Amino acid sequence: MTDAHEKFTGSIPEFYDRELGPVLFEPYARDLAGRVDGPRVLELACGTGIVTRVLRERLPREATLVATDLNPAMLDFARHKLEGAAGIEFRVADAQELPFPDDSFETVVCQFGIMFVPDKDRVAREARRVLVPGGRFVFSAWDEIARNAFQRIAHETLVAIFPDDPPMFYRVPFGYADPKEIRSLLERNGFANATVENVKREARAPQAYGLASGLIDGNPVSDAILERGGLLKQVVATLEGNLRRKFGDGPLVSTLQAWVATGEKP
Repeated sequence: MTDAHEKFTGSIPEFYDRELGPVLFEPYARDLAGRVDGPRVLELACGTGIVTRVLRERLPREATLVATDLNPAMLDFARHKLEGAAGIEFRVADAQELPFPDDSFETVVCQFGIMFVPDKDRVAREARRVLVPGGRFVFSAWDEIARNAFQRIAHETLVAIFPDDPPMFYRVPFGYADPKEIRSLLERNGFANATVENVKREARAPQAYGLASGLIDGNPVSDAILERGGLLKQVVATLEGNLRRKFGDGPLVSTLQAWVATGEKP
């Protein structure tokens, strides 16, 4: 994974899960989980367990769910949050080199993780390898940042505060938004019946401060701000003001836009 992915450490997982999870990720977690079935499911880049929880609720009790992430801090947060939930195995794993035998799962699922992987072809090949024939690889990637207003305003705020050397973290999660390339990833790595669907969901944040805090403190961009001598509280306050000017005092409502891709192992 990229350095940006590995820097989800310290207090970042808590802010990410509490402030961003319900707003940005849970709407797509429900959508993605609705596309998953089979008695054996592998989740890649599970993060703080947002999709993991929804999957466990929707899958049959006897189904096996293995949730993996390269980042131990995010995985530990997910394990602690879902402590007591039966039928989940948590494992540190690199999606580019999965520690599972061939033909191990009916579904491999990954929400908003493919963008962080340096070698996306390796991920696709590994997903295909561990799937049984007829198994499906299901993953999502953000559409362009221009179509996701909350994150766009966060990036624009950072550019305005640090015009000479703006933190560019937000280019990573929104840098894999070409549906033709996503379909090609599946097809050139041996998947059949490839589909790429544009999915819109409503994002609703209770108030501007929590969202601003999540968009700054819940991302590795916070480290980049500190490296540039910025004060996180001041950056959060500036972003809060920008969000208020655009969306009002709250709740803040906007549209999210992402791509959801599926491919089948022949």
